[in-house]
Amino acid sequence: MIVSMSLTVLLLNAKTKGFDWNPVMDAIIQVESEGNPNAVSGNSVGAMQITPILVKDCNQILQQKKSKKRYTLADRYSVEKSKEMFLLFQSHYNPMNSIEKAIRSWNGGVFYSVRATNRYYKKVMSKMK
Repeated sequence: MIVSMSLTVLLLNAKTKGFDWNPVMDAIIQVESEGNPNAVSGNSVGAMQITPILVKDCNQILQQKKSKKRYTLADRYSVEKSKEMFLLFQSHYNPMNSIEKAIRSWNGGVFYSVRATNRYYKKVMSKMK
């Protein structure tokens, strides 16, 4: 789909320019779902275990950017769209491309606690090695 591809290109060329998030996303996918795009755990679904709140947040970011694109809850089952949401989230909340902040905020939200996200952070980092 042209809209999806152009958004991905836009995100990759925007604030994440020159930074490869793939190793981080792949490690998160392994920790969250062992790569299963159909994984479900409570309100979190898909390979990256995305919540309805994150979808809503991504749609608000898109609205602020004057984009017509919107994500649906079903998009959480798409690995490609889940990665797009991850990149959008990072470009908005993590413009300095901090790997640590990316991992901790994916687990604990924008206002994460370092202590509460330590175990998750260590798991993801171990998958990146």
